Amino acid sequence: MGPGSAAQYFVLHTRPRCHLGQMAEDLAKPVLLAKIGRPHGVKGAVRVKTFTDDPMAIGRYGPLAGNDGRSFSIAEIRPDKTGVIARFKGVADRNAAEALNGVDLYVDRSVLPEPEEDEFYLTDLIGLAAELPDGATLGTVSALQDFGAGDMLEITPPMGPSRLIPFTKAAVPVIDIAARRLVVDPPPEIEVHEADARPVRGKGGEDETP
Repeated sequence: MGPGSAAQYFVLHTRPRCHLGQMAEDLAKPVLLAKIGRPHGVKGAVRVKTFTDDPMAIGRYGPLAGNDGRSFSIAEIRPDKTGVIARFKGVADRNAAEALNGVDLYVDRSVLPEPEEDEFYLTDLIGLAAELPDGATLGTVSALQDFGAGDMLEITPPMGPSRLIPFTKAAVPVIDIAARRLVVDPPPEIEVHEADARPVRGKGGEDETP
C-alpha cells in the first residue's frame, strides 16, 4: 500500500511484558506470546489464548518461558476457534493441565522474525516517545486501540488525558524504533493545544517558541 492519508501500518499483535516469574525474567527482552487456559479433555491438553497474528506460530519458537518459573515445550498443537489447543511435554492428565490455567508464556524478542517494511510489533511500539513535527514532546505511546475504524495509538501526555491518534502514515510519518521515538502530525480534527505539549528546549536551556 502506497503512502497516503489512509495508508495504514500493520501491527503484529504480540504483547508487552507484564507479571514475570524468574524464567521469563531471565530473558533479555521478554514478549508475552500466549496465556494458558482451561484443560481440554483428560489427556493433558489445554486451551491456549495466543497474542500472535497466526495462533499456530507459538509452536515455532522452541521452549516458552512461563511466569511461574518453568519452561514449556509444545508436544502437540492444533487450531481452535479461540486460539489453539496444545499439550505440553510432561503434562499427561487433566489434573496437571488444570494446574497450568492462567500461566503466561514468553519468548525473547530476539527469536521473533524481524517485521517487514511498515510492520511493527505492538511490544516495540509501547513506550515510544511521541513528538510533534517541531520536536515538542506530546507524550508516550501507552496502548493500541481498535474501535472498528482502524488502529489508533493511545498517547499519554505528561499531564492531562490521553489522546487517540490514527496509526496511519499521514498522522504518524516517522517511526524510529531504534531511537524509541515517533513523530505525530495530528489530523485537523484532532486539536493539540500549546498546554498539551512540552516545548522544544533551546541550547541555552530556555524554551523556544515554535
